[in-house]
Amino acid sequence: MASAFKLVPRHPLPGLVAVGFLALVTSACSAPATSAPTAASASVAASASPGGTPSLPKPTGPHPVGMTSLYLKDTSRPDPWVPTAKARELMVSLWYPAKSRTGRRAPYVTAKESELILKGAEITSVPSDALSKTRTNAFSDAKPAGRDRSMPLVVLSPGLSEPRSSLAALGEDLASRGYVAVGIDHTYESLATTFPDGRVTTCVACDVRKGPAFDEKLATSRAADVSFVLDELTGPHPEWKGASLIDPSRIAMAGHSAGGASAIAAMLKDRRVRAGIDMDGTMLTTIPQTGLSRPFLFLGTQAKHSPGGVDTTWDRDWRLLTGWRRWLVVAGAEHASFTDDSLLVEQLGVYRNAELPGARALQITRTYVGAFFDLHLRHRSQPLLDRPSPRFPEVRICVPDTKTCG
Repeated sequence: MASAFKLVPRHPLPGLVAVGFLALVTSACSAPATSAPTAASASVAASASPGGTPSLPKPTGPHPVGMTSLYLKDTSRPDPWVPTAKARELMVSLWYPAKSRTGRRAPYVTAKESELILKGAEITSVPSDALSKTRTNAFSDAKPAGRDRSMPLVVLSPGLSEPRSSLAALGEDLASRGYVAVGIDHTYESLATTFPDGRVTTCVACDVRKGPAFDEKLATSRAADVSFVLDELTGPHPEWKGASLIDPSRIAMAGHSAGGASAIAAMLKDRRVRAGIDMDGTMLTTIPQTGLSRPFLFLGTQAKHSPGGVDTTWDRDWRLLTGWRRWLVVAGAEHASFTDDSLLVEQLGVYRNAELPGARALQITRTYVGAFFDLHLRHRSQPLLDRPSPRFPEVRICVPDTKTCG
């Protein structure tokens, strides 16, 4: 079945760094045909089903997972990308522990969102609604389970052009382990965001000239989005019926690409964000010389984010992280490996990373992200973060001073 699919490369939008599906399609055009999977990655390769209905991997925790979407409107500021919009409107997804595994499966994206995402990557070899058929593990609007103020909250922020759904597998897994996870669609920064009234916004920011001013604007806007969402979930009149589950003293953030880079900006703006993870994102803003003392994890590709490598912003900011910190790279990973995208394109038969299949990449991401939050939000010891693991030989712990990872 996979042989029936045709790979169509695309040219990036003006000034846009390739992320998600675009990055994978670009990689497919240049990847060596002789690449071979490692023994560890081969063990999970069978989970992909090229040409079949896409599906997210099952969560690893004991709890059933619910998912609901919220429409939020911040009337205190205009939209940064469309100034005629006098308020900043956001769509968010909440993944949370549910009382039972019953009801309708939560949608991944709408048919129109699928069409626009695939069109943006110029993937024309699959039906335009293919992504909307992705089988999730969460149940729509399921009744939340748990005690009041018992659960940490993790904010998930996707890369530029990516929808919040690109981090759904991570959100589901965190929820199954007793967290509430909130994924933010940063409006006009995603290829497609659908609002309750039927409007579908596209990526205005993708067409803006890139440079320092753009980076600062993006970081500032995303930090403001995060603070607003936290206000709406933990304030005196929360927008979600399960908001009482959230412990407002245990909030953290993880993001991919621009979303990961924005974690620093959010932590600098809002002290409620107690810990952060940047998954393969080039930093958008600089840390003040006084430093940032809250825990932070760099998790990236070995090719781009090894110390002294292509992206020097991690080296620059490492010395300003004055609290708990780790720098991990994943051999064989591509930029999109930390999202759902690498798995979904494999299952659709569009492209396969022979060095690190999508299922293995998500297993690594879920495990290390979960360990970081268990350590810093639940104070549970995590030796996995202190030394190399035979379970995950692809993951290397870096020592920036010696520019080594092992």
